[in-house]
This record gives sequence, structure tokens and C-alpha cells, in this order.
Amino acid sequence: MSWDTRRIVDLLRGGLRLYYRRKYGVLAQRVGRPRIGEDGRRGFIVVQIDGLAYDHLLYALQSGAMPYLRRLISEHQLNLYPWRCGLPSTTPAVQAAIMFGTRDNIPGFRWYDKRDRLAIVAKRPDQMRLLQRHLRRNGRGILTGGSSYVNLFDGDADLALFTLSAFHPQRFFESVRGMGLLLLFLLNPIRSLRVVGLTLWEYLRTLLWRLVAFFRPNVLRPYDMVSPLLAAAVNVLFTEVQTFGVMLDIYRRVPAIYTNYNTYDEMAHLWGVTHPVALGTLRDIDRRIRQIDRMRRRYPARPYDLFVLSDHGNTPSIPFSWRTRRSLGRFIAEQLGERLSLDEVFDQPGYSLAKARYLLEELEVVEDRLPRGLWQVARALHRYVDRRIPPDRETETYDMEHREDVVVRVSGPLAHVYFNVAPRPLDLIEVALLYPHLLDRLLQADGIGLLAGRGGDRVIALGWEGGTAVIGDGRLEIEGANPLAPYGDPTWVARELRRLLSFPHAGDLVILGRMGGDGRVVTFEEQIATHGGIGGPQSEPFIAAPPDVGPILADGPEALHHLFRERYSR
Repeated sequence: MSWDTRRIVDLLRGGLRLYYRRKYGVLAQRVGRPRIGEDGRRGFIVVQIDGLAYDHLLYALQSGAMPYLRRLISEHQLNLYPWRCGLPSTTPAVQAAIMFGTRDNIPGFRWYDKRDRLAIVAKRPDQMRLLQRHLRRNGRGILTGGSSYVNLFDGDADLALFTLSAFHPQRFFESVRGMGLLLLFLLNPIRSLRVVGLTLWEYLRTLLWRLVAFFRPNVLRPYDMVSPLLAAAVNVLFTEVQTFGVMLDIYRRVPAIYTNYNTYDEMAHLWGVTHPVALGTLRDIDRRIRQIDRMRRRYPARPYDLFVLSDHGNTPSIPFSWRTRRSLGRFIAEQLGERLSLDEVFDQPGYSLAKARYLLEELEVVEDRLPRGLWQVARALHRYVDRRIPPDRETETYDMEHREDVVVRVSGPLAHVYFNVAPRPLDLIEVALLYPHLLDRLLQADGIGLLAGRGGDRVIALGWEGGTAVIGDGRLEIEGANPLAPYGDPTWVARELRRLLSFPHAGDLVILGRMGGDGRVVTFEEQIATHGGIGGPQSEPFIAAPPDVGPILADGPEALHHLFRERYSR
């Protein structure tokens, strides 16, 4: 490079530094988050794409849905690897292991504590805070001194926005001086037009596909005109806010940043893994990756490594209720008698609705600071939106005096069934003696692929084709048709089942949906694509990492925790 060329490059870099210093320096002062002093550490940024399987990422790259990520991979700026997330293939288990190094006793997205008679769901902040307190016993999280955006666990981050487990959650608007950041963010003409334009585009596109879905089996309500607009608005706003927060953190030299974009997972559940609506969310996430990476490159106040990963995938699915005309819990109740007291509560993940509830709480902070005229407008808007957000049955306060005989907790194609005849976990032989016909009738049901339970220090798995697997410590005995084979490598499936049944809070009976020859799995929720169990793309997420990090051969999310801990912690 000649002297003149080098001088021009240096001038351009200096200009970019000045631009970012003027732009983000003011914003950092307004949110009360000054820059972090230089400490010589290399930082890392994790962009999580919730629910995107390795195979479906390849499809998105080849179809042109993610051109920027494709460029990073094709130019070997990032290397792409598949990895196995294990059982359960759910965000709480995987994020717990990535951030704290353990997923012990997290048997799904929903489970039940028989001893305390407490139903647990990974949507309740109080339960996630309690769970994180237990996770911390394993050691510090990987985000110590860093930031967490839209996650279930904060990884010991200093700043946690919309992170359910945060012990000291920060309100986005409460942390500003007056209305400064709100005005800078939303009343910026370019940013405001982008938010409005993207919201209208997502809304109109969703309405179009809802009309198409009216003529085929689906899990949507085609006549619902309000919820798609609400979902589009909150998803666009949250995506803008978390991307903006990451870029501000890069300016501030935050050592560890973890942000989760979860819109793809929600769209995959509703529409399918490669549906145009789902691919549209990936296009938007790809643009956010480009913005973050451009900030990382143009303002290198701290050197950062960029990682793009997913926590699990999604397997195309067909709901159990479509085959049997009833939920799994209702099916079990019918086999055991009408006098049975059944507890079966589950709802759509509803990320957009959860974000809307969060924004309503944020608006309460803003309303108190507005002049009376604007306060009345904001209050009317608050009430209007609040009336149109359905209550979430799973986050209501539970009656601790209520005693159910049978509790069914489902996580996609994985179900845990608990029998409250004893506060301890039951062995499979005890279930068979207490309910003599239940196991046979379950295995005969259209859509159930495997039943598993404890057998002393072993695990016993029964397949719908009549085969049996006995899983011991380092031993696997198969009789008849191998019930584990449809779900992947039998040795690996056996290991994951044994690990799951070792959890005190795993069900007395574990049920897996049947894997079909067409690649679809039966799910116990109302979903077109699903995860939570094992088998198919749900078990194989991806990670794209800097070339000097690999090769990454992660058999379980704990391996990623060790990667971040060994490379970036001191």
C-alpha cells in the first residue's frame, strides 16, 4: 500500500471513529452507560437465531434469504458447523448450558415439581430467576460484565433487557434521563419511518398468507386482523431496540454481548420451517447481523469475535390433536376414567405477545413523565392494546392447595406425565401396576412413538412397534424392533434418554411423538414445526464462528460454554 493510499485509509478510519463517537457517545451519556475502560481483553458478540436448524440454515443461504451471512461464510470470515443440542431441545435447557455450563434438572420447556406440587414454565420471570440461582452454583456465567438482550438467562450480565431471569432487570425507558433516549430512538425520522414501514410490510404480508392458509389445515385464525398487526409492531420494535443496544454496547467496549432474535422460531411454529413468512424473518435478521458486524468492524475500540448460532432446530410436525381429535392429556384422562383430576395447561409460545406485555409495562414508566395531554393519549393507547392482548394462562399464579391426580406437561413432541400418588418419581413397573391398561393404549394411539420410564438404575423404553430398549450404565439391550432408531443414532438417543430420566423433575412417564417416514414428527402442541424432543432437524442447530476458533465439535451445549469460558474469561 502506497503512502498516499495509507493516508486516505487512515483519514477515513479517523472520520468513522469521530462519527461513531459523536453519535453513540451522546446516546451512552443519555442512558447513563459510560464507556468501559480499556483492559486488553478480546470481546465476543453472540447473535442467536432461535430455532434455526443447520439444514434449514443451508436452505436459507442457498435460497438467498441470508445474503450477508452467506458472504461471511463463503469468504471464510466465519466457519459453519453443525452441533447437537441433545434432549430436551428447548431454549431454557440449551441457554442454561451455554451460559452456565449445566442443564441439569431442566427437562423441557414445561415440567412439574412433584414434591412441591408446582407447575413450572419457562415464561415466568419468578421461576426463571429461581432457576438461575441454582445454575449459578455451577460457577459464573459467560456474560459477566456484559449485556443480555431477549434471553431467558442473563449469564451474569451487567445489563439485561427483556431477560426473564434477570435479578435486577433494567427498564429500557426507565434507564434514560427523562425522555431523551425514547425521543432519540423513536422520533429520529429515518428510524421512525423504518419501524413504521417494516411494521406495515410484515402486517400486509402476514395477512396475505393468512388468507392463503384459510384453504388448508393450519393452526392460525384467518379472521384475526388485530393480533398480526400487534405482533408485527412489537417484533419490529424489539428487533430495532436490541440491535441498537448491541451497537451501543460495541461503542461502549462491553466485553460480552449475547442477543437472541426469536421471531423465526415463532414463525416456524405457525407457518413451517421454510415458509416465505419464516424466511422473511431470516432476511430481517440477516440485515441486523450486517449492521452489528459493520459496527464491529468500523469502530474497533475493542476487538470482537462474532458468533452466529442457534440453540436448537425445528422439525416439521403434525399435531397429535389432528390425529386423535383430542389433546394428549385428554386422551390419557379418557383411558384412566372420568373421575380423574387432570392438569394440562399449555399455550402458544407467543413471543410477540410476551413482548407486547413487556412494552405495556414500559409504557407505564413513560406515562408518568408525560404532560397531561400526552398522558391521556398514551393512557388510551395503553388501555386499547391491553384489551387486545389475551391473558397467558401459564403465567397466572397457581393455587398451591389444588391437588391433581395426573399432570401432563408438554414441550412440543416431548411430554412428561406425573402421577401424584407419591411425591417421588415412580418406576415404570409401578405405573404399569397402578394403571394396567395405560401403557398399551398409549402405544396403540396414532402418533405416539415411544414411552420411557425408570427401572431402578436403568431406563426402559417401549416402542409403538413392540420393541424394547433397556438402557443401563454403558449398556444398551434391544429386544425386537429398536424403538430408539427413528430418532437418530441409537447409542446417542439412549444416552440422552438416560440423562433426561435421571432428572428428579422428569416425568414418571416420558412420551415422544412418532417420527414419520415423511420426516415429520407428531407434536403435542398446535404447531406446524416443533422442537423439544429428539429426532430430525430439531436436534441439530448450527454455529458460525471465527476461523481461528474451530473446528467446533460440540456434542451438547456445555461444550459451547467451555469454549467461551476458556477463550474469553480471565
